[in-house]
This record gives sequence, C-alpha cells and structure tokens, in this order.
Amino acid sequence: MTLASIPNPDLAIAADNKPRWELPDHRRHGFHNLHRIARYSLSFRAPSVMPLVKQVDWTIGERPDVARFLAMPHFSAFVVVQGNHILYEAYAPDFGPNRTHSIQSITKTTLNLMLGRAVADGLVDLDERVGTYLPEIGTGYAEATVKTTADMNVANDFTEDLSDPDTMWWDMEGAIGWRLPPEGEKEGTIRSFLCGITSDNLVNRTGEALYKSTNSEIIGWVIERASGRALRDWLIEIVEAAGLEGCFHITCDREGVPLVDGGACLSARDLARYGLLFARKGEGVDGRRVGDAAFIEDTRRNPGPSLQKSRRYSRQTMTDGTWLGHGGWGGQYMLANPDTGTVVVYFSVIENKSASDGNFSDQLVEMMANLAAEL
Repeated sequence: MTLASIPNPDLAIAADNKPRWELPDHRRHGFHNLHRIARYSLSFRAPSVMPLVKQVDWTIGERPDVARFLAMPHFSAFVVVQGNHILYEAYAPDFGPNRTHSIQSITKTTLNLMLGRAVADGLVDLDERVGTYLPEIGTGYAEATVKTTADMNVANDFTEDLSDPDTMWWDMEGAIGWRLPPEGEKEGTIRSFLCGITSDNLVNRTGEALYKSTNSEIIGWVIERASGRALRDWLIEIVEAAGLEGCFHITCDREGVPLVDGGACLSARDLARYGLLFARKGEGVDGRRVGDAAFIEDTRRNPGPSLQKSRRYSRQTMTDGTWLGHGGWGGQYMLANPDTGTVVVYFSVIENKSASDGNFSDQLVEMMANLAAEL
C-alpha cells in the first residue's frame, strides 16, 4: 500500500494567486511564524549578547502620535532603544519580547553593511557593470552599474506590485520556498530566476526609485562573487557584531542562498540591536565592526532617487538625509538615527488585501523619525 500526500496547505495557492499564509485571514499567523513556514531557512545565533537595560520613559507611550500606532488593530510590537537602554517597548496580546516576526524588506539593509565593507576593501566598484562580476546574468542587469542597482534605479521587466495577482514577484516566491511551484513544474532557484530577467533599456526615466527586490539579490550575489565568501558568512558576522540574543532566521532557496531581499525573521528587541549597528555607523559589540562608517555616512548624505515624500532610496536603505531605515511588506519599519544614537522598531501585520497602506506607512515613518530625533 502506498500512502498518498496532499499539497502543504500553508504553501499551496489559495486565492488571488497567494499561498494561504499570505491571505488576510492567515497573514498574522504567517508573519509571526514565517521562520517555521518557509520550506528552507538558515538560523544563526551570536556567541555574546549585547545586554539591553530598561530605562523606561513612559511619556513616549503617552505621546498622541505614538499611542495612535500602538492602538492599531494590526499592531504587533514597538521598541525604542538608545545606546544600550530600552526607553520604551509595547507588545500586542498575541506577541511578546521573545517572539519572532518576519521583517520582510528590512532585511535589505544587511546589504548596506556588506556593500560598504566590500567597497572599502576594494572588492567592489560602485561604478562597475554588474555583468563584470556576474558574466552569466541576463540583459535585465548586465549593463547596470552596481550603484544604480543598489539605489533601486534600474528599469527592467521584473514587476513587484503586490496588489497585482500577476506580478512577477509571485513567480520568484516559487523559487524561495514561500509557495509551492505550479503542479508539474520544477522548483527554481533565486539565481536562475535572476538570470531570466530581461530589459531592452535599463535607464530609469521616472525620476523616482523603481523598487525591485531582485536588485537586492543581485547586490548580494555581486558581493559574494567579488569577495569569494558566502553570503552566509557575511550574515554571521553581522549577527555576531549586533550581539543578537535570539535566533536570526533567514529564508534560503533549495541551494542554500539566503533571501537577502526579505527573508529575515527576528524579535523586536533583536531588530533594535541590529539597528544600533547603523546608529553606531558599523560598530558592533566587542570591537567587531561591520559595514563602513564613511559608506554609511555617504549613504544618508548622498541619497539616490526619491521614494515617498521626503524619503529617498540609497544603497539598500531608505533615508531623509538624517535617519537610515527600511520598511517591510505588511507593516514593519526599522529606523536608526546616528545623530541621537536612537533606534525605533515597529511590527504590524496589515490585513487588507494588498498587505500595504501608503498613508499608514508615511505617517508611521514621520512618527518614528520625530521620536528618534527628539530623544
């Protein structure tokens, strides 16, 4: 007798060309448990932990602009850290300080640290063509420079409108284990997918950032190829320098390539510890240094194309010229202010059809930026 099987219900396509874990009714569970749901993942822990000492300022939670976001139905966590002090933290009833949350595209900021080191060490030239480092890459990136790719300033055929059931991002999800491939089709890999992206004109004529998560995967691949070191090793160095207490989980594909565009899952406190690497311009615990101070400073002072309102996109981060940060699909944001040494983290799971809300995001960033500047 042969036992039968059924498609994994979390990963099978359920509606709107989305797997069940991404649908509104299941999304909160999905974002709180993606490190268990994804088919393939890597996990790292630091050998030494940066202690965080509570020095609570209750007036932070009493600010009307903060209280509003803590009362949102999709709220999960909020942490404010300065130096090694937790100035304020709050959690939803179904979450907590030791719980893990998908940080989605906040993961991209790891590439700023890696790229800064690679540039400082003379391994990568921002003005060089991607094809110089990756001869096998397709027309979607071969003639683009590393800088325009890192700044989300490349025009190609990849689309990432997550409100569109036919956007190409969903095809990429099949290569990263966030969904099952169509019946009868072989599961792909991140880098084979990247090689299939095409373009007949790479010049961005919109005047605004063309946000494509594949750009981040290209930058990661360039860093790995130019350095001769696996991305896994670069990520371990970042985890150790941040002094994370819990696990740093990151989705990978079947070949073990980490999903650096959005695969990480962390606790809110550990994301704050990680954000302090930017607040300290690359300085980690125990004298460990990741990133490059001059590169981080140049990132915020010489930003790339405009993104939203006062934000611009610069070397895999978002910035207004003062703070550095990034958002994540579904309602996440991490913001670090090097001038005040403050990091603010917000987790939520927006449960509308698209898992996004531009007005919410704009107002959230404004609140976090004001808070980080004033402390």
